[in-house]
Amino acid sequence: MSAVDQTWDDGLIARRASDRAVYEDPGMGVGMGVGMGVGMGVGAPPGSNGYPPVGGGYPGPLRERLAALRELLGLSATRLDPEDLAEAGRVLDEAAARRRLSASHTVVAIAGATGSGKSTLINALAGVPISESGLRRPTTAAPIACAWSEGAAGLLDRLAIPGRLRRRPLAGGDGDEALQGLVLVDLPDHDSALTAHRDQVDRILGLVDAVIWVVDPEKYADAALHERYLRPLAGHAEVTFVVLNQVDRLPGDAAHQVLDDLRRLLDEDGVALGEHGEPGATVLALSALTGEGVTELREMLGAFVQARTAAERRLSADVDAAAARLHPVYVGEGRPGLGERSQEDFGARLAVAVGATAAGEAAEREWRRNASRACGTPWLRLWRWYERLRTPAAHTGEPGEAEPPEEEPTARQRVEQAVRVVAEEAAHGLPAPWAQAVREAAVRGARDLPEVLDDLAARERETRGGGRPPRPAWWPVAVLVQASMTLLQIFGALWLAGQIAGLVEPGLTRPVLVMLGGIVGGPLVEWACAAAARGPARRYGNDTERRLREAAASCGRAKVLDPIAAELMRYREVREQYATVSGGRATGG
Repeated sequence: MSAVDQTWDDGLIARRASDRAVYEDPGMGVGMGVGMGVGMGVGAPPGSNGYPPVGGGYPGPLRERLAALRELLGLSATRLDPEDLAEAGRVLDEAAARRRLSASHTVVAIAGATGSGKSTLINALAGVPISESGLRRPTTAAPIACAWSEGAAGLLDRLAIPGRLRRRPLAGGDGDEALQGLVLVDLPDHDSALTAHRDQVDRILGLVDAVIWVVDPEKYADAALHERYLRPLAGHAEVTFVVLNQVDRLPGDAAHQVLDDLRRLLDEDGVALGEHGEPGATVLALSALTGEGVTELREMLGAFVQARTAAERRLSADVDAAAARLHPVYVGEGRPGLGERSQEDFGARLAVAVGATAAGEAAEREWRRNASRACGTPWLRLWRWYERLRTPAAHTGEPGEAEPPEEEPTARQRVEQAVRVVAEEAAHGLPAPWAQAVREAAVRGARDLPEVLDDLAARERETRGGGRPPRPAWWPVAVLVQASMTLLQIFGALWLAGQIAGLVEPGLTRPVLVMLGGIVGGPLVEWACAAAARGPARRYGNDTERRLREAAASCGRAKVLDPIAAELMRYREVREQYATVSGGRATGG
């Protein structure tokens, strides 16, 4: 399921995001790899996330890894392609199915190429003819099982081995007690010309606890064996035996040379060799026909079976392989997240889009115009009124200051660009699916963001137009002083008129001084008021710009940053779970 069809605010993660938004953060091939789980979903009751609860019967570390894998797939179901999660889901099914079956039995498959001597080897181990051997090829057409103790029916049913192909070893044979719990399965040839035989091999290898690869001196370096099976199974070395059979055909020291070359090839395949006490694959030479080395193999199998850890080690290797497959979709480069600077830049871009700076400048001009109207001389106001009548569009407030044309309140392209930039910054360093989920969450949240920002800008204009800006305490005094200057001019003019009319005793000095005081004092008062208004006007404009910036940033946070934070939080949680699944070996962002 593509993340395109999912919403960001789903489930527990989104609810956590609302409480604490986070902006800073932090294959298997065919053969046994065909699944270490093809057919794993045998009667597994689904859990809440579609995968069966597993791990209860396994030791602590494996139980924790399985639980983390189950949680990981549940958290990722809506973000990743089902194909990416299919192998991990099969591992969970395999773990649940194997846990419900016998823990005292160890199922070991014997696999090999045509003529390698698989059937002869199982017959030698059992002490009786279990599997037909001979020159006819292929000799083994269907899997044949040999169980050394009772109670393995459920395991054999799961392998789909019919009752007619189930055998028991020779009672009382040497080493039988040490092999109690062993179930050997002789497989068809993996290089058979019949597709049905190869399919049987791949299916059974996906369900057994361990495998014995039987090679002969002629085909031990066969590319099909190494490329199709051994190389993809390098991580399963601890549950792998590689047996060089038919050494009786090699003269002198040739057996040692071939065995050394086999070890070299395994090393090149990445298969760890269990030598010098180190965990890894067991490699030995024998002859099933003459019995040379068969006793040593029986002893090794006995110790392996009695340890009762094969199923856990095989399953742990399956989890390792699943984690390696999931690495590209969970681990990126660097430290993904959204820092404070990115958030601030996003808010700044929205402020530009909403016109916060222009709104602040307009509010400052409005304040200054109101100051000019309240404290200006009446003659200057008359002149400005006349100028507005003569050229209405030429002046809007202060002399010589033209009103800049208003731009669109919110530039949609600027908003979209801001969203793209912040989404890319948040997605940087994320694996591709999670980066895409972050981008889509941002785009979904920003669908109506331009309209919301338009509404913010419109409300701010209505607020400014619906009432006058608050006035400082000195404005009434300034208005009174300006009115006094006007009265002085009128009084001086009337005094002079009275002298001209002969109604008042002549004397030009005093009325002229009074009139000049009013004429000069009016502009001086207006200039002083304009100078005193600059600071409050600037603060008023800054407050208007700040309110619009904060409102735009709040909308951007709610609609874009919070969805991004939810995706980053989900990624952080899946990375924690993935680190547990991978055993703490995850690297990257």
